[in-house]
Amino acid sequence: MVVLPTSNDTDLKQLLGEVASGRMQLPEFQRDWTWDDARIRGLIASLTQGYPMGAIMRLAYGNPEIRFKYRTIEGVGELSVEPEFLILDGQQRMTSIYRAMHSDKPVATRTDKGKAIERYYYLDIEKCLDDGEDRVDAVVAVPADRRLKENFDRDVVLDLSTRELEIENKMFPVNVMFNDTEKMNWALGFMMGYAGDPDATSLFERFNSEVLSVVSAYKLPVITLDKSTPRVAVCKVFENVNTGGVPLTVFELVTAMFATREFDLRKDWNDCRKTIVGEGSEFKTDLFEGIDETAFLTTVTLYSSYMRKRMSGSGSVSCKKKDVLALEYEDYLASREAVLDGFAVARELLLTYECVYRKRDLPYATQLIPLSAICAVLGRKRSLEPNVIKVLSRWYWCGILGEMYGGANETRYANDIEDVIDEVEGRQSLNRTVNAAFFSATRLLTLRTRLSAAYKGIMALLYRAGCRDFMNDTTMDVVNCITGAPDIHHIFPEAYCEKIGIPRERYDCVVNKTPILYATNRSIGGSAPSAYLARIVAKVEGVDEDDLRGRVESHQADFGYMKADDFESFFLDRAARILSLIEGAMGKPVGDRASETTVRAFGTAL
Repeated sequence: MVVLPTSNDTDLKQLLGEVASGRMQLPEFQRDWTWDDARIRGLIASLTQGYPMGAIMRLAYGNPEIRFKYRTIEGVGELSVEPEFLILDGQQRMTSIYRAMHSDKPVATRTDKGKAIERYYYLDIEKCLDDGEDRVDAVVAVPADRRLKENFDRDVVLDLSTRELEIENKMFPVNVMFNDTEKMNWALGFMMGYAGDPDATSLFERFNSEVLSVVSAYKLPVITLDKSTPRVAVCKVFENVNTGGVPLTVFELVTAMFATREFDLRKDWNDCRKTIVGEGSEFKTDLFEGIDETAFLTTVTLYSSYMRKRMSGSGSVSCKKKDVLALEYEDYLASREAVLDGFAVARELLLTYECVYRKRDLPYATQLIPLSAICAVLGRKRSLEPNVIKVLSRWYWCGILGEMYGGANETRYANDIEDVIDEVEGRQSLNRTVNAAFFSATRLLTLRTRLSAAYKGIMALLYRAGCRDFMNDTTMDVVNCITGAPDIHHIFPEAYCEKIGIPRERYDCVVNKTPILYATNRSIGGSAPSAYLARIVAKVEGVDEDDLRGRVESHQADFGYMKADDFESFFLDRAARILSLIEGAMGKPVGDRASETTVRAFGTAL
């Protein structure tokens, strides 16, 4: 049964009492209170005029499935009290009201320039009742000693350090607003102090009626989520209500729930991250630095879910947000080490066999989630067997070149871990990603920047095919790609192509691009290939045309067509060679190499 939230107008005084007693607290993960002096004064001004300020949203505490660690609102101090409610939205407002209007301590806040200050707040009675005054100007903030100073603190311009001085200056202390005894004592003191002044006593009576009574009667709309509200709904609430602050992630919610077990998930993640990125390993690369804490938890959930189904023989594999939120502390601890080893093996596979070396060259960071979970299930030894590497490689490249990981992927993660492991272990496999993947020959014409996963994938396939730098013969292996950092450049230079009228859609696509080192790119410049090839032979000692031919053709480029500056023949030949690389990686033919669409786009079949 769905339990709908309740909404009730509640006395502000009651809410402040619940804050003071600890009945209403904050989830530990809530961000700190941040309001500055100007916002506090504006809030007080609005309250004294009875203006609405938005609803407070809270969660009834006590659901055993959502055991968040909690803390009191700033200014309350530590209380050994289990809350009845946790504030989900409205912390900044409730904290500001509590500290300014309920606490007897000065409010530790900041100026609009960020300077730390302490302030007490007062209402200037006369300005509050003057229709010509902006109410916010009637809210006076004074330092902790209650003396307002000028001239580098040498001159006291307003002294409110005693009750008598408050009354003499007709300044009502905001922090006694909800303390009935102190408010009455202050009112009696005012009346006695101005006993012979009917104008002053009439002024206070108006102030009490038009200002104090408005605040005393103030009600806030309070939306309360029942304690049976599921975790995923609580997460969605935070996503919706925290748009102006720090958005709450799945990781933050799980961290809060694990904290009740005295386990610091954030600290543990910081340790895990070192293993994931390969800190201390032989090769320094940023390849896995895109794996964040939520991706890590998703991988743990995927692995844990698969292993539970594998052992029980029933259930389903899933790692959607609701599943991550439902991840149990015990399952996390049981899965953590296997998943970390899975990430390490996945990193080794990409660096050693798939020639993906840097974060900016990684086609899909999302695909690392199922890859690492699959390696975690198989274990290091099995994952690195030659036949298993072939299965993993085919699935990996089908995902990239079929551009299968560009949208919502959680369902695909679950399908892939089951399909790939079924194939590795000799069971009938649905191979959904492999079977659905399709690369069209005409896609080559639209791949122009590394924003595309398939573009990055083709560059990695060139690395994997053993391409060598034109000038220094360096192979684009893991060492040289990390230390030398090749970049992607035109083979027929852009300036040359523009000069002779080659259309941009041809010269600027992936067919005319390849990874080379900086010195080679400098030598190429904007020259025709015939010119820069001759220049490289003349410039590099010990290199003849046959040597250079081997280096150039390692990039799947025909040396003869380049030497003849024959762009069209070069272009068609290289497109066909790249398609062959793609077919080899995907383990299936590019089905439209001779289609009418391809012939129309390229002028011939490929």
